[in-house]
Amino acid sequence: MQFVSVRVITDDVARLVEFYERATGIPARWATAQFAELVGPACTLAIGATATTALFAGAAVPAANESAILEFLVDDVDAEFQRLADLEVVQEPTTMPWGNRSLLLRDPDGNLVNLFTPVTPQARARLSAR
Repeated sequence: MQFVSVRVITDDVARLVEFYERATGIPARWATAQFAELVGPACTLAIGATATTALFAGAAVPAANESAILEFLVDDVDAEFQRLADLEVVQEPTTMPWGNRSLLLRDPDGNLVNLFTPVTPQARARLSAR
């Protein structure tokens, strides 16, 4: 099995795509006005309109996430903090006990977004083992 994608459902696809394009630097690939993907080297972030939930028995509810965090590996968390300072910052760059330096943002729908850089030898080793 291969984990390839995370899909976020939203009432405003264009707004969410704009946020993630800016935060990640990855241009979106639009399939339709209701569905776009940001294809990264390890995983794809898919963004779908609320109307697409009908295809999944209406199981997804937009802007209702309070448990998942979308995480993106970056070269320099502090530089990203400076670049994205006008976005909703939940937590400024902080070095976590497990060795990642982390910047926590909130996207326009309220989903948590973690930009992180491994800064300790153990954290770098964990990442390189993948």
